[in-house]
Order: sequence, then structure tokens, then C-alpha cells
Amino acid sequence: MTRPRISHRFEYLLLTTVTAVVTRLPERAADLLGVTLGWLAGSLLRIRRSVVLENLERAFPEKSSSWRKEVATRTYRHFGREAIALIRFQSMSTEEIRGRCAVDGLDLFRAPVAQGVGVIALTGHFGNWEIAALSITSRGVPVDAVARRQRNPLFDDYMVRVRGRLGVGVIYQHEATRAIMRSLREARVVALLADQNFAGKGVFVNFFKVPASTVRGPGLLAQRTGSPVVFADSQRLSGWRAEYRIRLFPIHIQPSGDAEQDIHRWTSAYVSKLEEVIRESPEQYFWFHKRWKTRPPGPEPRSSRQVASGTREALGEADRLEEME
Repeated sequence: MTRPRISHRFEYLLLTTVTAVVTRLPERAADLLGVTLGWLAGSLLRIRRSVVLENLERAFPEKSSSWRKEVATRTYRHFGREAIALIRFQSMSTEEIRGRCAVDGLDLFRAPVAQGVGVIALTGHFGNWEIAALSITSRGVPVDAVARRQRNPLFDDYMVRVRGRLGVGVIYQHEATRAIMRSLREARVVALLADQNFAGKGVFVNFFKVPASTVRGPGLLAQRTGSPVVFADSQRLSGWRAEYRIRLFPIHIQPSGDAEQDIHRWTSAYVSKLEEVIRESPEQYFWFHKRWKTRPPGPEPRSSRQVASGTREALGEADRLEEME
């Protein structure tokens, strides 16, 4: 482990202090705290608000500006309360976690694992993906989550301990290939988040009708291992009490014999399913990330604002020509 710096120790002290306070608050008060923190980040400090609005404009060009601003505001509130909910879940028993999380389609995990077959679970930064993993392990299904190592080694060690106590193993990205293959051989569920911009040689698939560079790994893994692939989403239910609905959907494509084409089809199927669940509750998606940062070769697609501006210019030019006549 990297030797922690003074700043790391301060951040860890802050984390443990906040955890101690949040876990002792009544749940309704804790939820209100999360909503307030989200409001402060989005409306007062305006952290990455321009990125959020730009992403929403790309995804929902047909919606009004006021609609997108409202969704942006609710997005900040959602992630503020989810940060608080995750802290509180870390101290819950498996029985309480099960009681707060309904899981649809669990047999998509249980049946293969019981037969000694590992499963590839694909999910996105939607709802509360960490709690989704806890809800699965609380039902006796072994899960290993592929994650990035945190910059703060104390915080990283803390997250490994918390996940481990609740039955979630951690596979770091830099050691992912061998560890993932080992987990699949041991009949475990390997959970991957694969919905962020990939600056390397990714696969461009449509995400809200706009090409988005997406990591090839999950599609390649599915193709080479033949393991069942399942899409999972975790949606926060309405109300101040932290309760969730986790849904599991099978993803399957018929091999074509063309390896590159099949990787593209796997990736497209997963991203399409993610888009489908985002449209149900757009405020629960992580719009803070520059999802469309890497662009495919060719002209940059215009935003709805640019289209509207071009339309106004065209109408103005038509009026001027009419006046000349």
C-alpha cells in the first residue's frame, strides 16, 4: 500500500467522523442531510453543473431547457442522498439489507452459480450500484466487483474492508484479466461498470443516439468465455426511506463468426439496456462524467442549441431574401 500523506489522513478522519455522525442520525434526518448536500453541490457551488446540463442536452435534445435544469437539480439531490444511504448501509445486517432491496430475476445468478458457472454482470452508474452488489451478496450469491484503486490508500483500504464484511470481493482494474478469469472459474458473479468514456481504442456505440466510446473488455470477455451475461440496475424508490428495486435482465447475442462485430453487438446490447432504464428515472444517472468526450472520426454532431441557432439563422436569411424581392 502507498504510504499515506497528511492530506490522506485528514480525508480519512473526515470520512470516519461523517460516518459516525450519519449512522447515529434518525434516517429521515440523514436523508434530509443528503438532499441538502446535493443541493449545495449543484445549486450553490455548481460543481460540474455545466457538464451535467451539456450531457442532458445531448441525451434529451427534444426536452425543454427548464426540464433539463430540473432533472439536473434532482440529480444532485439524488447522489447526495445516495452517499448518505451507502454510509448507513455499511453498518446494516444482511437481513436488513435484504428487507430494503427487492430483487427481480435473481435466478439468473443463482442457477448458473449452483451449476458451477460464473456470471458476468454489467451495470452502470445508475441508482446505487454499490447497494445493488450488497443486495445480491445478502442473498448468498458471491460477487466480485471490478473497481479502480482509490488515490487515498486509507480510503481504499476502508472500502475493501466494508465490501468484504458484506461479502463483496474487489478486483482492481490493473489486475483484472487474471482475477476475473479466476472468479468466473470459481463460479462467482463478476460485476463491471462499463458506461464511462473510454479514451483508448474503444467501441463506438449509440448512447441516446450519439456515438459514445465504450470499453471493449466486457464484450470481449463474454465472447471468449461464453459465460452468461446479465444486466443489473438498481433504482431508488420514492420516499425518504432508502429502499431499492434491483432488476436483472439476460443479455444474449447469437455469435456471427465475426469477432469484432460480435464485440460491437455485445456492447451495443448492454448500452441500449442501460439507456432504457435511465429513461425511466433520468435523475438517477451519473451525468457528471463527460460521457461523449472521445469523438469518432468525422464532423462533431450538433447539440440542440446549435440546431436551434442554425434554424433561427436560416429563417432570418429567408426573411431578408423575401424583403429584397
